[in-house]
Amino acid sequence: MLSYQHGFHAGNLADVQKHGLLATALDYMTQKDKPVSYIETHAGRGLYDLAGNQAQKTGEAAEGILKVADWFGAEHPYTRARETVAGRHGPTIYPGSPAIAAALLREIDTIHLAELHPGEFDHLKTAMRGTGAHLVKEDGFALAQSLCPPTPRRGMILIDPPYEIKTDYATIPGFIAKLHRKWNVGVIALWYPILTTGAHVAMTRALEASALPGFLKHEVRFPPAREGHGMIGSGMIFVNAPWGLAEEGARLSGLFAQLTQ
Repeated sequence: MLSYQHGFHAGNLADVQKHGLLATALDYMTQKDKPVSYIETHAGRGLYDLAGNQAQKTGEAAEGILKVADWFGAEHPYTRARETVAGRHGPTIYPGSPAIAAALLREIDTIHLAELHPGEFDHLKTAMRGTGAHLVKEDGFALAQSLCPPTPRRGMILIDPPYEIKTDYATIPGFIAKLHRKWNVGVIALWYPILTTGAHVAMTRALEASALPGFLKHEVRFPPAREGHGMIGSGMIFVNAPWGLAEEGARLSGLFAQLTQ
């Protein structure tokens, strides 16, 4: 357990979908002059070197953001976040979702990040130094339950587990329903892989049947990273989805469709 390290997969096509939508949501939420709480349950290390051994070993970034960066114009918040991180840390450094959030959020906003993997947590502390983020080395699901509803109450949580624990697929719908009851104004975002096994299907059906407000599901398909690789797409589900997110999802769907034609 706790063997997953995102460095092998940073900047892949699943990250492109997730981070494109995340940046769009945060950009909208920060347009109002009201503070935002941002929470992550599985933060990872925050920053990833696309020229490093892990990224070079899989080549997933080369077929991901390094190939499709032109999908996002100079004013897109995803591009702005990447450029901010590159300016601070170097041109080969790719921001994970905590660094994207830190680049787009303001001084009035609050960031809470959980990461249980000891090695990844140590890297996260270094990556987030100077951002004011609150970091905890503990189970992210437990942090969410203890923290929500956060202060400020307006905000967003990203649930992004590696799904090493296969029961996550079964327990997440109930977790999200309970979280929404505690924090009914919060934007809840869930990322999940689309595998050849179809492991996600029962989970997404349960969430769709839950009649949560502002429900948005966005899925994309893409070629497997290498022969025999089980991930053939990725998905995101939002509760209380911010305005404009459905349109960005539709735009991305069209672009991803070109990869599989």
